[in-house]
Amino acid sequence: MPKEQGEKLVASNKRARHDYAIEKTYEAGLVLTGTEVKSLRQGRANLTDGYAYIDNGQAYLDAVHIPEYSQGHWTNHATKRTRKLLLHKDEIIKLSHAVSAGGYTLVPLRLYFSDGRAKVEIAVAKGKREFEKRQTIREREDKREAERAMRTRNRLGE
Repeated sequence: MPKEQGEKLVASNKRARHDYAIEKTYEAGLVLTGTEVKSLRQGRANLTDGYAYIDNGQAYLDAVHIPEYSQGHWTNHATKRTRKLLLHKDEIIKLSHAVSAGGYTLVPLRLYFSDGRAKVEIAVAKGKREFEKRQTIREREDKREAERAMRTRNRLGE
C-alpha cells in the first residue's frame, strides 16, 4: 500500500488550453532523479514552455523547468533536461501517428503525484489561430452572461 493516497497537483499548464485545441489526453509516468522528485514534492515546476516528442519508439518530455532542490548540492539535476516518459507501446504508436499526420503536437497539461508516483498528463493538441482564441473567449463570456441573466431572473421570480 503506498504511503500517499490520491492525487496532489504540482503544476498545471493553463496557457496550453488557451493556445491549443485539446484532442485527447494521456497519463504518463516520468523517469526522474532523486533531487527532481524532492523539488516536485516542494511544489516547484513550470510547464509553460514544455513539449513532448517521440524518438525511436520512445516518448520524451523536454523544456519542462524543475528548479534545483534547495538542500541538494553536487547531486542536483539540470533544471531543463530531457526526461523519458513511461507509456505503453500502443500509446506511443498512437501518439506518433497523430503527430506525423501533421498539425498536431504533444503538450503537457498537468504534473502531479498519483498515489506517490510522479505523473504527467500530455495531450494531443492542435494550435489555435488568433481568431479562434478570440472566438473561444467570446463564447465563454456569452455563456457566463447568459447564466448570470438566468440566475437574476430566477431570483426575481421566487
